[in-house]
Amino acid sequence: MDLKMFLVFTAFLLHTSLGLPIQEKCENSTTTTEPTEVTTQEDIYESPLPTETDVEEEVIFNKILKVNQDSSQYLQEGDIVPRRSRSAINCRHCNWPQSRDGIVRVPYVLDPTYEESHVKGIHDAMAEFEALTCINFVKRKTERDYLSIKSVDGCWSNYGRVGGGQTVSVMKGGCLWKGVIQHELEHALGFLHEHSRSDRDKHVKIMWEYISPPDRSDFKKFENSNNLGLPYDYSSIMHYGPYTFTNTTGKATIVPIPDGSVHIGQRQGLSNLDVAKINKLYNCSRCSTILDGTSGSLKSANYPRNYSDNTNCVWLIRTRSRKVSLYFQAFELQKTRGCQGDYVKIYDGSSKSSAVLMDKTCGSKIPNYIVASSNLMLVEFITDGAYTASGFQAIFAAVGNQRRSSIHN
Repeated sequence: MDLKMFLVFTAFLLHTSLGLPIQEKCENSTTTTEPTEVTTQEDIYESPLPTETDVEEEVIFNKILKVNQDSSQYLQEGDIVPRRSRSAINCRHCNWPQSRDGIVRVPYVLDPTYEESHVKGIHDAMAEFEALTCINFVKRKTERDYLSIKSVDGCWSNYGRVGGGQTVSVMKGGCLWKGVIQHELEHALGFLHEHSRSDRDKHVKIMWEYISPPDRSDFKKFENSNNLGLPYDYSSIMHYGPYTFTNTTGKATIVPIPDGSVHIGQRQGLSNLDVAKINKLYNCSRCSTILDGTSGSLKSANYPRNYSDNTNCVWLIRTRSRKVSLYFQAFELQKTRGCQGDYVKIYDGSSKSSAVLMDKTCGSKIPNYIVASSNLMLVEFITDGAYTASGFQAIFAAVGNQRRSSIHN
């Protein structure tokens, strides 16, 4: 590491040592914050200005509604194809089957009219499910039930598994954002909008006076919803934005309570609670954490005490923009030939199919400073049952310039 980068991370270490809260999840122990961004001389000249992409990610569901205005499909809540014979909330056979190995394989076919960039975008959105949950989207062979992902006339889906080839509409002219794709796939997995939960009135206030009568049914609350015993999630990819269906410019239709300043709606992709809900609904045993923010830290469970045997954990680092950088402060893992026992592996993207930034690494030598090619990085930590050590601690930050692009056209 050169002197400049050393000084940057020294300053960052000073900041993160000032008593930030620690969040524990599964086998992970992590800290995420939204501090003032680490700035280098290069950043001053390379920092990108806000783009249309940034705005769209803040109001992803409004993007869905805008596209669906011209759809000929009858939709409930803006993007759900209603069931004809079964209650959407009490359906007992809406889940996709789980295999003996614990993986839920959801077959799909893609519209042949999609271009290469569209296919990549859909696959990238699917890959996050595979990295963080036990859901695997697999190309259909002969399965009776499957998703038929097409460019029809909007962004919409059925609720849960309905049987046969069910359409998930991801239109080329506006739906091919990662957040939109994941939103519609979550519907197909059996999830309704977050604001439809039976306990929503404890967390948000619906401003009926700013919702036109024809749209009020889209704010229906399901009294018997299965909330899975998990908290309400303001940042869920399944949550409406604050101004969804407003009939008065500048007036919110959904206001968080008791703190109206809480951000609601989609930002960049699946939230930690989205992941937790999928894993709980499908009885998945997964150790996975999403780290959002311009900077933060992560460490192996129990650090600096020894980590547990038979660990399999991942951290998806997702900065708002720019490139993700990672710096290990401490590193002590069981050393084996070829690191076949305990190891850390790092991917240049959001899934294990992404390019490898750091191959299996073990022992006590601190790895080199790592920079991803985008705002996404996946850290994988695997241990066997033979021997444990103190583990690792690392910090991440957004650095440099990331030329962002969209696949929405």
